[in-house]
Amino acid sequence: MKEVRPEWDDYFLEIADLVATRSTCIRRHVGAILVKDRRIIATGYNGSPRGLKHCYETGCLREEQAIPSGHRYELCRGVHAEQNAIINAAYYGVSTEGTEIYCTNQPCIICARMIINAGIIRVIHRGNFRDDIALKLLQEAGIKIDLVKKLS
Repeated sequence: MKEVRPEWDDYFLEIADLVATRSTCIRRHVGAILVKDRRIIATGYNGSPRGLKHCYETGCLREEQAIPSGHRYELCRGVHAEQNAIINAAYYGVSTEGTEIYCTNQPCIICARMIINAGIIRVIHRGNFRDDIALKLLQEAGIKIDLVKKLS
């Protein structure tokens, strides 16, 4: 009997799903991993900055003010998963140039700009969020974008 192994994109997205379980966000659990040459170099999930109280402890300002998803990012105390993956690579002195980022959600415009400047060459995501401006920026920068739905 032949063993069934997941394709690389499915494998890394499943790991991103697991990373998302560490999220401390009240609204949405997001995970991201940076991969170079099929090796994970950094992970990130959305949550409060290092050493600060988590959103589930302080409450969510955006929730309290009924701010819809995709608006007024500056009012969130959390750092996005993609941002944290890039920051974690920098924190430990690991280059992000030429990497791929696997995300449980499509990146927002803020993360798209960071992805471009970090030298990431491909974004693989599950969808679950839509920011057309972010997609346009990534495409303009020549970054390959792939939507891969979760396996059943």
